Amino acid sequence: MSLDISSIVSRYLNSCSLHEVLPSAAVLSQLYKASMQEKVQKRSILVVSLDELEDDDMLPLVDVLLKIHLFKVDAVDILSTSKSIVNQESVLSLMRAVNSTLRIVDLQDTLFRKDILWDLFQGGLSCQMLKLRSTEIQKLNMVGSFMQLHTLNLDFCSSLTSLEKDCFTCMPKLMRLSMCGTRIADLWTTRAALSRLPSLTELRFQNCICCKDTGPCLASSNAAGSPASVGKLLINQDTLNDSVDKVSNHFGGILSSDPSFVAISGRADLQLEVSFGDLHVQGRDDCPENINLKLRDTSVISKMYLSCHPSPICYEKHYREYMIASLPHLVVLDNFPVRKQDREMANTVFSQYYEYLPYQRRQKENVASVLHMRETGRGNAYHNTSSQIKEAVSCRKSPHFYSRSLCAAKLGSSATPSLHTMSNISNNIKEGSESLRPRQFEYHPTNPSLMAFGTLDGEVVVVNHDAGNIFSYIPLFGVTNSILGLCWLNKNPFKLLAGSDSGSLRLYDINDTLQKAESDCSSSSPVVFEKFEQLTSLHVNSTDDQFLTSGYSKKVAIYDICSGKRLHLFGDMHQEPINVAKFAHHSPNLLVTSSFDRDVKLWDLRQTPNQPCYTTSSSRGNVMVCFSPDDLYLLVSAVDNEVKQLLSVDGRLQTDFGIASTGSAHNYTRSYYMNGRDYVISGSSDESIVRICCAQTGRRLRDYYLEDRALESPVLVQSLRSDPFRHFHMAVLASYVRPSSRRDIIKVNLLETGQYGDEDSKREDFSISYGHGG
Repeated sequence: MSLDISSIVSRYLNSCSLHEVLPSAAVLSQLYKASMQEKVQKRSILVVSLDELEDDDMLPLVDVLLKIHLFKVDAVDILSTSKSIVNQESVLSLMRAVNSTLRIVDLQDTLFRKDILWDLFQGGLSCQMLKLRSTEIQKLNMVGSFMQLHTLNLDFCSSLTSLEKDCFTCMPKLMRLSMCGTRIADLWTTRAALSRLPSLTELRFQNCICCKDTGPCLASSNAAGSPASVGKLLINQDTLNDSVDKVSNHFGGILSSDPSFVAISGRADLQLEVSFGDLHVQGRDDCPENINLKLRDTSVISKMYLSCHPSPICYEKHYREYMIASLPHLVVLDNFPVRKQDREMANTVFSQYYEYLPYQRRQKENVASVLHMRETGRGNAYHNTSSQIKEAVSCRKSPHFYSRSLCAAKLGSSATPSLHTMSNISNNIKEGSESLRPRQFEYHPTNPSLMAFGTLDGEVVVVNHDAGNIFSYIPLFGVTNSILGLCWLNKNPFKLLAGSDSGSLRLYDINDTLQKAESDCSSSSPVVFEKFEQLTSLHVNSTDDQFLTSGYSKKVAIYDICSGKRLHLFGDMHQEPINVAKFAHHSPNLLVTSSFDRDVKLWDLRQTPNQPCYTTSSSRGNVMVCFSPDDLYLLVSAVDNEVKQLLSVDGRLQTDFGIASTGSAHNYTRSYYMNGRDYVISGSSDESIVRICCAQTGRRLRDYYLEDRALESPVLVQSLRSDPFRHFHMAVLASYVRPSSRRDIIKVNLLETGQYGDEDSKREDFSISYGHGG
């Protein structure tokens, strides 16, 4: 039989005497209130306010709460509304002591250390509602038991960038989740984590201005239409005159204090007009001023209404549709109800702009089942209708069917890819603490293990990136210059052509160079070519007899590889510098040029290059262009994420990948084909994102974010290449924001899940949430 609450008071006073501390008036007051509740309401809730406690108060209170189950206390709430000075270990002990009686934990202004948060997330809590605000949370990994938790509020955890895949696996009852004002940005890793919540019905990454919780806003519930038509918070006409100034000041404060608001609306000169209607919202004391807003641009009405404390994920194109389509049990998103027509529209938008799995696979499968199907020749389990079965049988005739199914199964089970940096390989070459600084790199065309990279200091290094050692090291010759151009020969793949920004060009035989990093010089006697000033790119034709160069000029030069003689110097091919020029893969006379004058031109050397075969234009300056492996397409990348695929025969647009621009004129975008020409990978120099799109449909498969965990700093994508031998493998040339001089090549395996504790993660503490050369 439970004891009444008055017995707790006696126990508390005895504990204070035992620990030789004075009883806390705040604790006694709350015990008295709980006692009155029990007598009047037959239900008692003990509230522990950390703001009113000191360290000396904690030990006797923990002693009492360890036996709380013996008394008539239905629930215990632990609250902190200001920066508490109480010892953090004591707070954790207090929460553990209450155990199953714990109801609400509100620690939104408590500055917890990382080790305390780690213990809390690993050990779990039995509370039903948890509100936590901390700048120490970077990657959410709440793997402990939170079996009774139904509401989780992480608003304004401003360092939180991503959710670990398994962070919600022990929250079967979680229904309401709020993460406004965080740094979460990635749709794909967020979806993978949220899909582990079977009971989730209310979610928000941004909040309606008049809503404190995750439920549907009364204004949106009363209005007819979808969120796109909801722009009105309604006002009582009697309060019109008193409200105008308050409303203007309120929204003016939002616009001036939250730059992200302007970013999401897409216009820095957003002008507001405030007017008032004749409908009312009654009884909402949490609505700051019952108001009716009108914007000159009706396309941003819903964004104005929704953009209070948005996390970066809200800026993603089709964010709302993506979330609704990915979470079938969701009822409310960002305080707007999810209706039947919303879900139908979301599914339509998702199928139009996104790929759930590679190669249009519709459901996740495990690797073992795919291997079993390959051995037995049986069809896919997820095809139910007869038409789908016929389609599956037809697809299985393709030699790539099972390999693609394996890729889809592996990628579908890997939310976070495996990353391996190559700095540990190159650090053994130079003496002291100085390390190599890669500037350009290329995979070997025939040996899957080899990769060459050139450095900012003029060195050329060939590494075995599988074994993790140096294959060949070519020290710099003469004045230090950056290596901006590298190209392997096709028919003589042991030869490597290199070009620097000073214009020097050399052909190396990697078998003739000394293979040990300790060597002081090279035994190679490289072929030397006439300089091409201000070089930014070079490329060898398919027959290995000629190569071209381009750079910060309007010229393109053609060289004979065997003699070293410059055969042609074509001038004024463009109005601006020609950043990248490429030969076709299968025709030694066809080449394409891309320039900052926004034009892309195809040329045939069998004709006098006074006129191109055709010219096509981008809306911004072109950073690079390349042929697809079969030469059927051109992939054009212009400044700030303008990526398009053209038919190489006539330059017609085949696919516009629709990547959102950032507004930066210095965001140099580079894109390459992956898995043959099945997919396109794209990255930009001012962003930390690698984007993967289907080459034929333009649908987005994944976005991957690069970040240095140790420095809490983004890692910018300077260039990237797909692995020509391994599907869904790539390498990224990355520059670190801090320290600004650090550069590295990062190998990315999308089919293997990266673990925080693996060898590279421990060494580099790295995760995946200059110039203009290709």
